Amino acid sequence: MADEKKKLKAYESLDFLHSPDARLIRIMSEYVEPEARFGKLNVWDTIVFFGSARLLPRKEAQKNYNKIKTADPKSTPNFAEQLRKSQVLLDMSKYYEDAVELSKRITRWSIDLGLDEKRFIVCTGGGPGLMEAANKGAKAAGGYSVGLNISLPFEQSGNKYVTPQLSFDFHYFFMRKFWFAYLAKALVAFPGGFGTMDELFEILTLVQTMKIKKKLCIVVYDEKYWKSLVNWDSLVEHGMINKEDLDLFKFCNTVDEAYEVITKHLEKYYLKKRRTESPISL
Repeated sequence: MADEKKKLKAYESLDFLHSPDARLIRIMSEYVEPEARFGKLNVWDTIVFFGSARLLPRKEAQKNYNKIKTADPKSTPNFAEQLRKSQVLLDMSKYYEDAVELSKRITRWSIDLGLDEKRFIVCTGGGPGLMEAANKGAKAAGGYSVGLNISLPFEQSGNKYVTPQLSFDFHYFFMRKFWFAYLAKALVAFPGGFGTMDELFEILTLVQTMKIKKKLCIVVYDEKYWKSLVNWDSLVEHGMINKEDLDLFKFCNTVDEAYEVITKHLEKYYLKKRRTESPISL
């Protein structure tokens, strides 16, 4: 009949695709669609930046601190605590600026290689804070950058510095983590909280257990910060890790040091001979 509702094929039905029965299809989509886009844009590999979404640029942190500092303590609720937190964010803003500079320098280095394919592209979680800083540095250098965003009820939102064609939105955390690891040839973990530690320790576990077999450079930025959170030597003393496991990563305390470690690693393992296999491989 002419007025009969048009029947939809299964792949045309949003009701089905959003149903529990189609979960596997949604998971597969978060693998296949990014792979297709990376291939189309000839992106071979990435340098991943982890770090807190709460970090602020220096100017913004200074502005917030000045605003609270000059406020009337008697009419400002929890004045002392607000002042303390704003001071902490001001101190931590150095990591935002360091991430901008490191990303900028690595991107310029990559561009100057003069290769046809897009190599060693900066990749972040696509959100604010440290992620924004790394994407910002790549854009300032005139390069591409990846943003692997995740849908969350709070905190996470896309930043304007990600290359639009390389901006992704994930529902599944594990698929997002897969794409962090799959293309990465190096990663740098700046100070952060639960999310940053989760990402860093999962990568360390995959390398330790040789689930990741490629030569992956792991930089942990600011030894003082990370040693205040994790007693690495105690893990060895209690037999929870081997002493050699501490060699899976390297502490760096300055942009110069991190840049040197990362670029030397890439030159040693990924530039001396041309690759003939698929650019996307573990």
